[in-house]
Amino acid sequence: MSPLTWAAAAVVTDASGRLLLCGRSEGARRWGLPGGRLRHDESPVDAVVRAVRTETGWAVAPADLVGLYRVTGPPVPAPSAGRCGARPDVLVHVFRAGPADAGPAGEPATGCLPRWWPPQELPDVLTPTTRAAIADALAGRAGVLRHTTAADALTPPGDGQPGDGQPAPPGQRASEQVDSSSR
Repeated sequence: MSPLTWAAAAVVTDASGRLLLCGRSEGARRWGLPGGRLRHDESPVDAVVRAVRTETGWAVAPADLVGLYRVTGPPVPAPSAGRCGARPDVLVHVFRAGPADAGPAGEPATGCLPRWWPPQELPDVLTPTTRAAIADALAGRAGVLRHTTAADALTPPGDGQPGDGQPAPPGQRASEQVDSSSR
């Protein structure tokens, strides 16, 4: 088992319903929720405010917690001496948020191309966690627990599976979803 990394991200929606996403310029060049890792002495709420502003330039006001999303990488053999290990497991606190100001408060970070997207025009190249969190947020869910894996990234969007942008009905599992709002 790899170490657990804590992170925070936000489904940021403006007054017209558009979603703020961060286009990643490295790796698979997917679009994802803005956010980042928690610092040692930082709460998830403080982390999401800081990380979204750092990545996108936008100050945000978190409204509530959509859910906790555990992301795991593929199983890999142990690294040889002096090499880095597998990608850590990440526990992402995803918040629903809105812009705190009428415009960006600063410049976006290098490596992030911020863009507002209407929900019906989202790009196909979303990270699996982003796709699931947006579906949960737009469906009004709160307190969701989900587990996504690297294998989920290989599933094309729109295949009818929960988390593909179409909200799953309450009680239906998506990756290993537990919807605590139905308890």
